[in-house]
Amino acid sequence: MQRPRIVVVGSSNTDMVVKSRRIPRVGETVVGGQFVMAAGGKGANQAVAAARLGAQVTLVAKVGEDIFGDQAIAGYAQEGIDTRFVFRDPHHATGVALILVDEQGENLISVASGANHYLTPADVDQAAECIRQADVLVLQLETPLETVIHAARLAHAAGVRVILDPAPAPAEPLPAELLTAVTCVKPNETEAQRLTGIEVQDETSARHAAEDLVRRGAANAIVTLGARGAVWLGGGQWGFVPGFRVDALDSTAAGDAFSGALACALAREMPLAEATRYASLAAALSVTRMGAQPSLPTAEEVERFGRQLSPG
Repeated sequence: MQRPRIVVVGSSNTDMVVKSRRIPRVGETVVGGQFVMAAGGKGANQAVAAARLGAQVTLVAKVGEDIFGDQAIAGYAQEGIDTRFVFRDPHHATGVALILVDEQGENLISVASGANHYLTPADVDQAAECIRQADVLVLQLETPLETVIHAARLAHAAGVRVILDPAPAPAEPLPAELLTAVTCVKPNETEAQRLTGIEVQDETSARHAAEDLVRRGAANAIVTLGARGAVWLGGGQWGFVPGFRVDALDSTAAGDAFSGALACALAREMPLAEATRYASLAAALSVTRMGAQPSLPTAEEVERFGRQLSPG
């Protein structure tokens, strides 16, 4: 079977993670945490997620001319990712994310975008032929919106599926010119609420938010509800995939594991319901491990995990 061809346009960061009993309140210091430094960034995480699940992946990103950039590119190459379009910025540092994780695996993240903020449409154009030949293009919102829109329109014009992970959710509604180029938009409950104004608390409200995003132009929508599961909507149908019971350590890359797995599933022509379940399995497995990219599972691990677990 031919490997799915996936292009990810997005961010590359170095994650600095501290896990402690709880996340500090404003002005408070919580002592006694475990520290981990790992490669991260939503774009890079999703690229690694797809690569570990068997896809042929190209990453379009920008890093600084610093040690973090060196380490990032070396790591992507080790994962088998095509790094021809990971550009070096001599004027801005590689992005950094500071992440606090509590004992329940919940997190709080602050990002210094650095070179990510300077990924341009012209950079995307250098990878245009690769995008046109892809099965799926994956996008997030940690790079400039004009760059995201440009990549989405380029792929859409070539008949390439486009997955948009709208994170971090913008203060303003997503422009129609972006959503109409999107095959599947995939917010979590917080992002869905911010994008639609609908308070997302359960399956029903998640479905209403998904319907709103489809009315705004997306062909399909998936709203993830953390450990509770995910609601999918498309083709006039909708459904709910329950979450899977796991011992959560760190949820930092759960959404990225989901997006990378979703890209692989759609590239392999899985129906949306089946693709949502596959992505949910990958996300659930990822939260059982610390760190962003270190937590991302392989195809064999997801398949084994799916056989072992029952929805709960």
